[in-house]
Amino acid sequence: MDQLIDEVKLSNALEEIFKVVSRANKYIDETEPWVLGKSEDKRARLASVLYNLLETIRITSGLLYPFMPKTMPEVWKQIGASEDMVKLEKLGSFGVLPENVTVCKGAVLFPRIDAEKEIDELNKIIGNNTPADENAFKPVPLADEISIDDFAKIDLRVALVKACEKVKRSKKLLCLQLDDGMGGRQVVSGIAEWYTPEDLIGKKIILVANLKPVKLCGVESNGMICAADTPDGAASVVFPDQSLPCGTKLR
Repeated sequence: MDQLIDEVKLSNALEEIFKVVSRANKYIDETEPWVLGKSEDKRARLASVLYNLLETIRITSGLLYPFMPKTMPEVWKQIGASEDMVKLEKLGSFGVLPENVTVCKGAVLFPRIDAEKEIDELNKIIGNNTPADENAFKPVPLADEISIDDFAKIDLRVALVKACEKVKRSKKLLCLQLDDGMGGRQVVSGIAEWYTPEDLIGKKIILVANLKPVKLCGVESNGMICAADTPDGAASVVFPDQSLPCGTKLR
């Protein structure tokens, strides 16, 4: 965030914050605190989970304070954080809240947090610092026409990223282990510049499933994941409906 703020890339800075918010939501699904609370012998684990979430809220709300100065102090009241605990120099540390912190019930500040909607609303507030003509998106020219039979040769499937790691001999490649609903496969993708393994693990992607296997930096790749070219030259992975079963065919 420091670098993005210095570069006045406020929208990108907000996206980084909401990546943490999304991961915290996933953490709730993984740990199921409502289940832990039903068992006396799991109360210690429940306390640990809730503390981790409170610290995550403290840090993200502190980073959001410049954008939402009226709302974030209300968040601090509810999680038991003092103004000293949310100072910028303490937002890089985990474990600032006391272990016996007391939370209190307050008004519902975000009935349902929609990260993309929040970013859009905040972008309207902060404005756009880039001239309109620089923002104009120009699609690349269309490729040569193909028939429906040609398209039918491409087998697109939904697959879940079970594991992911960087390819040791490359700065650009990630090695993904996928559940494709058909026994699993390994795919190498050149997106390491824009994604970390943590960004992808647990998410479903779109797989070109019938590409011939190739070796990239000595690592075998059995397919390709679909990504879009962004206006700034980056790659943006295309994520399908996450409720679709692994192996679902796209057409």
